[in-house]
Amino acid sequence: MGKGKKIARYIFLAAGGLFLVLALAAGTIYFYQDKIIQLFVTEANKHIKTKVAVEKIEVTWWQKFPQVAISLQNVEITEALPNSTAPLAKLRRIYSTFDFWDVWKGNYRIKEIHLEEGEVLVKVLPNGEVNYLIYQTADTTQTGKMAFDLQHISLQNVHVRYQDDPGKQTYDLQAHQLTAALAIEGPLVQIKTNGKALVNSLKAGGSEFLKAKEITLSSQLALNTETKNLTIQPSELQVGAATYGFGGTVAFAHKTQLDLQVQGKNTSIQSLLALLPPKLAKPLARYRSNGDVYFKGQVKGEASGKKSPFIDVSFGARGASFYHPDYQEKIEGLHLEGRFTNGTKQTAQSSVLELRKIKGKLRGKPFSGEVVVRNFTNPDLQAQLRAEVDVAHVLGLFPVPDMKKGAGQAQVQFAFTGNLNAFKANPNSPKIKTSGEVTLRQVHLQFRQHPQALSQLHGTFLFRKSDVAVTDFKGKVGASDFLLNGYFKNVLAWLFLPNQKLKVEADFVSKSLDLDQLLAAAGQEQKAPAAGGKSIKSGAAAYAFNLPAYLEFDLNASVGQLQFRRFKAKQVHGQVRLQNKVITSPNIALQAVGGTFKVRGSLDARKSLIQINTVASLQDIKVDSLLYVFEGFGQKFLTPRHLRGELTAQMDAELFFDHQLNSRTSLMQAEINTSIKNGQLVNFEPLQKLSTFVDRRELANLRFSELRNNFFIQEGIIYIPEMEIKSSTSRFNTITVSGTHTFDQHMDYRLRIPLANTAAARRDKDERFGTVAGGSTPNPNLFLTLKGKEGNFKVAFDQEKVKTKIAADLKNEKQELKDVLQGKKKEEKAVKPATEYFEF
Repeated sequence: MGKGKKIARYIFLAAGGLFLVLALAAGTIYFYQDKIIQLFVTEANKHIKTKVAVEKIEVTWWQKFPQVAISLQNVEITEALPNSTAPLAKLRRIYSTFDFWDVWKGNYRIKEIHLEEGEVLVKVLPNGEVNYLIYQTADTTQTGKMAFDLQHISLQNVHVRYQDDPGKQTYDLQAHQLTAALAIEGPLVQIKTNGKALVNSLKAGGSEFLKAKEITLSSQLALNTETKNLTIQPSELQVGAATYGFGGTVAFAHKTQLDLQVQGKNTSIQSLLALLPPKLAKPLARYRSNGDVYFKGQVKGEASGKKSPFIDVSFGARGASFYHPDYQEKIEGLHLEGRFTNGTKQTAQSSVLELRKIKGKLRGKPFSGEVVVRNFTNPDLQAQLRAEVDVAHVLGLFPVPDMKKGAGQAQVQFAFTGNLNAFKANPNSPKIKTSGEVTLRQVHLQFRQHPQALSQLHGTFLFRKSDVAVTDFKGKVGASDFLLNGYFKNVLAWLFLPNQKLKVEADFVSKSLDLDQLLAAAGQEQKAPAAGGKSIKSGAAAYAFNLPAYLEFDLNASVGQLQFRRFKAKQVHGQVRLQNKVITSPNIALQAVGGTFKVRGSLDARKSLIQINTVASLQDIKVDSLLYVFEGFGQKFLTPRHLRGELTAQMDAELFFDHQLNSRTSLMQAEINTSIKNGQLVNFEPLQKLSTFVDRRELANLRFSELRNNFFIQEGIIYIPEMEIKSSTSRFNTITVSGTHTFDQHMDYRLRIPLANTAAARRDKDERFGTVAGGSTPNPNLFLTLKGKEGNFKVAFDQEKVKTKIAADLKNEKQELKDVLQGKKKEEKAVKPATEYFEF
């Protein structure tokens, strides 16, 4: 027989033997199955004092091989509370194991229990009762029977929830694979635990810890059931890369007494934050650290619903670095010494948090500081900071959501001492003391919601309580510049408290303000340059006029040049106030379009439409320039090439705009008292239409010495009372005009044009309209109407006005005849040539 055949034979015999042994074991277990189950049920009933419902019990030798297991499927264990039917545990499977040789001996000792796939709910009621005391001791001196000698308990995919009402504690975890070795010697129970779990939540003292954290636990406990004392031998809890050593004693015979020590190993900022409640850790949750970060502490004293133990934890860093993973900036060489204690009274009132000897470097620039908080119920804060920083580096380390980027240097020296609740109630309370100075040098800030950056910022800010004195704060916003000297009031409250106002009282000086840029909406691009090389915005979204609700100011303003669209002004002076989104001014004066403007009024931006109430005075304004600057006020009928002269006006108006600065003319109301001197109407189309009645050459350039009238605007209509245009350069020296003109350019005018009493005029009149006999008026007039829209209007005789005039003349002649018949002598008048025409 060959060597290969011998090896195959041995393997076959070994496999056959193994099969025979397994078959024998399976047969034996099958033969004794009912006896084993009966013994298990009998023994379990001696030790478990609550109801246990099991769907199926069987004995298996392959599930926990090489151990023999009693398998219980779909188990529900009732909690150990009087008259309660609520479950303590619901488990899909429970395995109780013993050695195979116990079957031959007839003595079964249950050494291991495996709990798989289910949930366990452990409770401590408000009266102190517990629901988990389901196990009771019993006389187990038996021969050939089953006994419990638990040495190993394991939990696999079991949800465990512990709820302690008196202690106000809740633990919720998912045991992936936890094992416990159990040794019982009389009243002493020793437990060794190892394994991994997911802590869903750990709540204690109103705070939540270790939320959604994977942990690895290695502990050794000794529980004395008579003295009710738990001793924790040196144990370890691993959270991420950090390991926390802990140990001590817990006595619970009467009130729970703690004497525990804890110390961190391989800890970092993120591992320490993992232990804190999310509401405290969230602001710093994204930050990371490298280097030596340490902590150690103790917990000692009574722990109950009414009293907390003494807590004293020291921590710190030596040469560590601190950074945000999404940014390149980091604090380096960080040193600090910290301590937290809840004090001698073990309450929030006696608690103290200290951060001392803080120092480090940010991009090579040093900083130092100190923070102390006393009394967490009514906190007293002491804080100091000294630093010279690069703004870009600070924003890289501590990003501000509204800030896109920044640059420049800032030197900071600041100190705060005071009670935070007093600060919240009254930021200017005498209990608050602040001091310090901030100096900016070449600072640049770009905000996300505004297209124009703040650049070249310089200035000094001196702190005094919640206010800041501002000295020579200057810079640029796009093409505009500014210089402020005065006070920023309520600054600290505005920075750190909700719904607070920032109040500015200052002198404001600017060489140039470009309102096109300052009012530009975020994301809007300027159009191509218009005539003159300046950018003109158009469209409903070109501007965004929004006043912040938090800002108030009272400024004495002086602006050298101001530009908005085509409007350019210089020597702007006045007082401007902002409060509750309402801007008011009692006295703004400026020079523009060849004259002076004086304005007082208010701008209310609190609602969806901006409301402006203003009283304005214009003196010696060039009319053609005014029409050009204000783009014809939205019409193309009367343009700068048509009208010239010097305008003086008084205006009392109520105007409305949306927040994109589009006018709502239908809501506008105004009364305007105007006077135009040395005026000219040049090639004005409506006058050219009168060439049917008057020589076109006389209408091409109509000069007048003065035009006065009061205009009224309401509901989108300009009302023009009757006014006279007096001219000394044409045959008709006075033209009378009245009517209406709407903002959508519908015109309805009435004109009266006098015709000179000359032979040429009579011949012209005869040829066009025929001769009318009689008539007593020495100066005949044409009564005309002008109706229609721009570019599409008609000039016609005003029949109604003619009828009214004829009726008035007949009435006058009737009165004269009556006077003659009554013998009244008519008053003699200077003799004038009679006319041959009626008035039209």
